Amino acid sequence: MTVYLSSIVGSASIGVYALATENIVIIPVMVTQEKAQEYADWLKAQLIYTTISGSVLAGALVSANSNGMLVANSIRGEELERIKKVFTGNITIMESKKTAYGNLILANDKGAIVDPRFKPKEINQIADTLGVEVVPCEIAALPYVGSLAVATNKGVLAHPLLKEEEKKTLENIFKVPVDVGTVNCGIPYVGTGLLANSNASVAGSMTTGPEMFIIEHALDTL
Repeated sequence: MTVYLSSIVGSASIGVYALATENIVIIPVMVTQEKAQEYADWLKAQLIYTTISGSVLAGALVSANSNGMLVANSIRGEELERIKKVFTGNITIMESKKTAYGNLILANDKGAIVDPRFKPKEINQIADTLGVEVVPCEIAALPYVGSLAVATNKGVLAHPLLKEEEKKTLENIFKVPVDVGTVNCGIPYVGTGLLANSNASVAGSMTTGPEMFIIEHALDTL
């Protein structure tokens, strides 16, 4: 079994609080360092143990892949230093009123999709930072794509109401199979309750056995 069930600060919405890529995992300091290291070990990733902009909502506020990371301009200097000690890719501080980049961008190491409301200049900045093709796209006709799916270098798990044309876009951009499912006993906002990379995944503590089975198959972590 490569799905580990957990909660962060008493919440099953672990994807709101934490972020995983192939190489790093950001866990907020409200979690004990021992527990945070458990997540990192499970995902075979290096731990970045920090708040983001003074908040525990790292998963909502940061978007990243192996090549780069996007953060809001409210990030603090000491937080940026903690990230730079571990993360060797590009780090871009976005000069925008938007802050929840984890909710607005979905990326793996092969491509990214973004909220269609991003301006062309911002899309170019995202593409330069993440080093991949970036396309505006919705999931289930909704714009906050980062909260509606999880993408790794092996697969994508998306909201159950994903449309066929959206699915084709995701397969073309991410270059991996795309499946649909839920987390935390029926929650369709997959990104809010799941951390994953090519090695393993951590799902919210309310995730059921059948949901775990779909997660494992969709993300190819059997």
